[in-house]
Amino acid sequence: MSQCSICQRPVAPRTENKAFPFCSPRCKTIDLGHWVDQTYRVPDEADALSFGGGSEDDAAGGERLSPGKA
Repeated sequence: MSQCSICQRPVAPRTENKAFPFCSPRCKTIDLGHWVDQTYRVPDEADALSFGGGSEDDAAGGERLSPGKA
């Protein structure tokens, strides 16, 4: 049996639990609230660059070319 990501209680299987993958509708609503108030968010490319991350080319070992180079 898995654990609820909000309260860590056991989670009943999907067939028995309408709030799956959460243990209850309350925890499901709490999780939604985290997304709405932007506690959770999916970073965009600008976030990755501003926090020192590189582009996908950099991660793959590719070389970034300046505008004048071909």
